[in-house]
Amino acid sequence: MKSRESVYIFARAPMIGAVKRRLAADIGEMEAWRFYRETTRIIVRRLAADVRWRTVLAVTPARRARSSWRYPPGVKQIPQGTGDLGRRMTRILCRDPFQSTVIVGSDIPNIEPAHIAHAFAALMCHDAVFGPSPDGGYWLVGVRDIRLLPGLFCGVRWSSSSALADTLDNIDGRRRIALIEALADVDDGEGLARWRAQALPLSKF
Repeated sequence: MKSRESVYIFARAPMIGAVKRRLAADIGEMEAWRFYRETTRIIVRRLAADVRWRTVLAVTPARRARSSWRYPPGVKQIPQGTGDLGRRMTRILCRDPFQSTVIVGSDIPNIEPAHIAHAFAALMCHDAVFGPSPDGGYWLVGVRDIRLLPGLFCGVRWSSSSALADTLDNIDGRRRIALIEALADVDDGEGLARWRAQALPLSKF
């Protein structure tokens, strides 16, 4: 039976010098590229192994979407399309308007299937779910029906400490919102060192 739930992993095409620029400034472009490529590969495999949902890799820029990554059979790759992050996420959330849909980033090493299951469970009785980040952004956003949340990403100050607050301000007060576990992405050398110290599954980095 076809799953009625989808997980979209947002990723950039793995081009040296074009990914994790803040991290690259601290550890070098090659090491940042290796970290990003391997982290994305492991996250995709980890989430795609769970049959409770369909896993899709959404890549930017569009011209590299078809050839950038090689992953297990059944993991479809699609372009995110043009526009800022809000426009691209809206476009993806509109692909499956009649089912619960979740978007996650590809640079959060600690994402586990249990987090995704928690998000979908929350959507059974909420209109939207967010996974907060310590920096004021969010590593996950999920909706039950994007049509109930017009202008969800309008005017959001991306890559700032206000990203989650701005998004929540766009939601009608009648809608039910859930927050799940906070997870951190690895944006710079300090974040990488902090993550390494935790001795988590990707400890070889």
